[in-house]
Parts: sequence; C-alpha cells; structure tokens
Amino acid sequence: TLPAPWDVAARIGQLAASGELWFNAGMTLMRVGLSFALAMAVGMALGLVMGRSRAADDWLNPALIIGLNVPALVVIVLCYIWIGLNETAAIIAVALNKIPLVTVMIREGARALRPDLDEMARAFRMAPMARLRHVVLPQLAPQIAASARAGIALIWKIVLVVEFLGRSNGVGFKIHLLFSSFDVTGVLAWALAFVTVMLAIDLCLLRPWEARANRWRQDAA
Repeated sequence: TLPAPWDVAARIGQLAASGELWFNAGMTLMRVGLSFALAMAVGMALGLVMGRSRAADDWLNPALIIGLNVPALVVIVLCYIWIGLNETAAIIAVALNKIPLVTVMIREGARALRPDLDEMARAFRMAPMARLRHVVLPQLAPQIAASARAGIALIWKIVLVVEFLGRSNGVGFKIHLLFSSFDVTGVLAWALAFVTVMLAIDLCLLRPWEARANRWRQDAA
C-alpha cells in the first residue's frame, strides 16, 4: 500500500530538520558529480576519436558493444571485489556504466560534423585545440547536452544501487535500511527528496547550458 502524500511530506520535513537529509543527499550528490564528470570526459574523448577515425571505430567497437550490454550490477560487484568497498570503486563502477552511452552519442555526432567547416579550419591553419573549441565542440553541443541529460538521470540511479550494496551513507544506503524494515513512507521520502534535487539541477544548470551552447545555431539561422 502507498502512504498518504502528507505522510511522505512530513517525513521529508523531519529528515530535513534533523540534518540527515542534507548529509546523505550531499554524499550521493558528490558521487553523482564525480562519476558524471569522469564518464563525460572519457566518453567524449572516445566518441570523438571513434567518430573521426574509422580504424579506431573498428578496433574499439567490440569493447563498446560489450560495455553497453554488461549489466550494471555485474560491473558494480566486480569493482567492489577488485578495488574494495571504497569511494574509488563506487565512482569507477558508476562511470563505467555511463561511458558507453556517452561514447555512442558523441560518436554519432562526430560522424555528422560538417566537412566544409573542417576545410575552413585547415585553410586558416587553426591549431588543434582552437579547432576543437571553435569548430568541433559547437557542432557537438546537441549530442553533449543530450548525453549529459540522459546520463545524469542514469547515473544517480546507479549511484543508489552502489550505495545500497556497499556504502555506509547516502540515499541508497538509507533506502537499504528502510527496505529492511519495510518502511514505504521512508523509501518514498528519500526517493522524492533526491528526485527534487536532480530536477533542480536539470532546470537550473543543464537546460540553461544547453540553450547557451546552441545559441550560435540560432544566430546563424
């Protein structure tokens, strides 16, 4: 059975007043942020290389397919076994589950880059970093924004599983304790509180950044 909405709201208020919500949500948010940054950096680099080089794509594609299909739970368990029950294992496990998705989206965007802009960059003898900043990345802005928004939603769910299995704090750990006592009100309170945090991040950070990144397309039109 589902608890009444006011019961869930009251529990959220109690958790916020006690400070328990802020500490555990902060720990989860820290893991989400570090895993997100690592996954985006590695995934963008791999996707750009695979999209621009046919040889690299042929060589790395089998590993990419494996990464897309290995269950997240398997990756988490293996990281905990190989690295240990620590923050490093937790962050790497989450990032490894997100990197293939980012790589695929950036690779498809890199394959669709306009060749005339590449020719212009070569004609003006732009340095590699200048070409990346002013020619490549603006064209990849929609794919980067899409992978970021899809990735943040995927990452925080995987972080909860990581905390459920092997951490001593965080939203996932608290849900694990409440699951043991069949406390549905508490589970919903923690889940809805953190969903609210992620919604605020999407509205206040990701959407404005996406609009700013795509502004040059509107100006060009």
